[in-house]
Amino acid sequence: MAGAAWGIRGVGQVKAPDARLLLLQAHVLKAEDARHGANQLSQSAQRAPTPEACDDGWRRVERIVAEAVMAARLAQTVASELEREDGTSHSARRARRAAERARVAADAAQKLIEERNHAYTFHTDHGFSFGEGWYLAAAGVLAGIAIQIEPGHAGTEAAERFVRDVGLAAQLQPYRPRPRAMKQTTELVARAFLSEPRAVQQRLRAAFLGDEPVPDAVRDWLARRLATTGSRDTGAKKVLVWVRDGVHHAGRNSESGELLELVARARRAGLVPVLIGDALRELPIPEGSIDMILFWKEPLFRQANLRRTQLQFFEELRRRHGLVGQLGVTTAGMDGPALMGLPTLYLTREPNVRMGRWVGAVPGYEELVRDGDYLERVSARLRAWAESPCAVD
Repeated sequence: MAGAAWGIRGVGQVKAPDARLLLLQAHVLKAEDARHGANQLSQSAQRAPTPEACDDGWRRVERIVAEAVMAARLAQTVASELEREDGTSHSARRARRAAERARVAADAAQKLIEERNHAYTFHTDHGFSFGEGWYLAAAGVLAGIAIQIEPGHAGTEAAERFVRDVGLAAQLQPYRPRPRAMKQTTELVARAFLSEPRAVQQRLRAAFLGDEPVPDAVRDWLARRLATTGSRDTGAKKVLVWVRDGVHHAGRNSESGELLELVARARRAGLVPVLIGDALRELPIPEGSIDMILFWKEPLFRQANLRRTQLQFFEELRRRHGLVGQLGVTTAGMDGPALMGLPTLYLTREPNVRMGRWVGAVPGYEELVRDGDYLERVSARLRAWAESPCAVD
C-alpha cells in the first residue's frame, strides 16, 4: 500500500528512481515520527515532578529532534539527486513534495525546543490552590526561578503585586504555554532550606513581610475581632486549628469529630484554639475557641496587597497575641505562615509526597500520618507548644 501511494512499481519492476523514492519515503516517515515523539515527550518532560527529571526529559527531546532534522536532510539529498537527473520527471516532483513534508516535520520538531518554557506559572484562577502562590514566590526568592503570571483573572493584579513586592520583578516573564510543573517548587524550596534553615527563613520573612511594621489597619481589625469573640486575655497562648472544606480533593477535608477532638486537646494543653479557614457547615464554634473563620474574605484582606496583608495578620497574631503554632489537615492556608516560621503540624491519611519534602527542611514543619496513636502525638506537640516562649514584639 505504501509503495502504491508513492507511485512505486511491483518488486520485479523497481527502477533506480523508484528505489530512491522508497528510501525517501523512509526518511519522511522517520522525520514525522520523530516530530510526534518529541511533542509527546516534551509534554511529559514539562510536567516532570523535579527540575532534574524535567531537564533529562528535554535532553531526550533534543536527541529525537536531531533525528528529525537528520532525516529531513537525507530526504532533501535524495530529492536533489532526482532533481539533478530530471527535474521535470514524475519521480522528481514526488520527491520534492516528500522532502518538503520532511522539512516541515523537522521545523515543527525544532520549534518545540525553541518554545520550551522555563518559567513557573503563578495561577490566578481561583480554581487553583492559593498555597501555590506561596511556593512559587518562595522558590523565586530562594532559587531564582523565572515566573510568569496567568493573565485575565480576578487574582492577576494581586499576584503581580505580591511578586513585585517581594523583589521578583526581574524574574517576571511574559506568559507563554508549556510552563514547568508547579509541583517542582516545593522541592526547590526544601533544598534552599536544607543549607542554612534559619538564615534562609529570615531571608524569606524579609522578602514576604517587607521592611514596614504591620499596618495599623491590620492591628485594629484583629484587636476588634478578638474583642468580639470574648477573648479576655489577648496574650494567652493560642494555636490555629484549620478547617478545610473544599471541592478539590474533598477526601482531605476536615472531619467534625476530629476537629472537635483537636480543639479539646488544645484546651487541655492550656492553649486557646483559634478556628480558621473554611466555614463550619455542621458545627457551631466550639466553646472556648476564637472565631477567625473566613477572615480572608473581609475587605481588608481582599485588596491588591492581599497576600502580604494576610501574612501580616498571622504575624500580628504571633507577635502580639500569643500564637505559638498551627495544626489541621493539609490546606493551602497553612503554608504561608509555615514558611514564615510558625510551627506547623499537618495531618494526613498517608505521606504527602509533595509537602513532605518540607519535613526536616523547613524549621518546625511536621507531618503526622493518622495511625492508632496519632492523637496522643498531637497532644504531645500541643503541650510542647504551650511550654514554648511566645514571640516578643
